[in-house]
Amino acid sequence: MAELVIVANIEAKADKVDLVKAELEKLIPITRAEEGCVQYDLHQDNDNPAVFLFYEIWESRELWQVHMKAPHLAGFSKATEGAIAEFTVAEMSRIA
Repeated sequence: MAELVIVANIEAKADKVDLVKAELEKLIPITRAEEGCVQYDLHQDNDNPAVFLFYEIWESRELWQVHMKAPHLAGFSKATEGAIAEFTVAEMSRIA
């Protein structure tokens, strides 16, 4: 099966940018060590610092699903409850 590409867009509430950024940064070393994680890169919008993007590559959808149920993601959700204005995830496949 082909690798799975994930593009996650997270927009923090204006007064919670620092909190959300700090909590997102905590996810990086833990996730990069997970089985199946090929790439896990966090980006911040240059014009709107409240907007973050994770670009992820996973060996398979199954391994990404394991990641989605990981305790550190539950901890992130709890720590940022009420701090995120919008959160979208796109599952994608590379075509070229």
